Amino acid sequence: MAHGLIWSALLLLLVWLTWSGKREYDKLQRYQEWARQFEKSKYDIYAVLGKKGDLLVVGIPTPRGITEEKTVYLSRLKAVELYWKKQLLSPGQQIPEGGEGLLKLVLEEETVEVPFTDIKIAARWRDYLSSLVEGV
Repeated sequence: MAHGLIWSALLLLLVWLTWSGKREYDKLQRYQEWARQFEKSKYDIYAVLGKKGDLLVVGIPTPRGITEEKTVYLSRLKAVELYWKKQLLSPGQQIPEGGEGLLKLVLEEETVEVPFTDIKIAARWRDYLSSLVEGV
């Protein structure tokens, strides 16, 4: 009886892991299809980002595709801010070793938030987008 319960629990765990893995695989496949249209893009479990010319598109990856897309024109971008644990990091400040990051794309009329699971990747995107904004 006890062996049956253990094997049932293990079987349920295996089914859940398989379902979860398939879901993440589908998200990644939809992102790769979506990203083909951009010069530069990034995938994160929290958000996707794509740049093409003056256009920056932010969305949320799902197994069915990218949802909640927001479009930002670099020419309308006023600033790019990087946050770590709700603390603003200035461009010259040392980047923490780990943790999540948040990019805030500041426009005249709104702010678009782009979450990252890795603060170092978020910092590279901040520097890249800031250089584009300064060049405009």
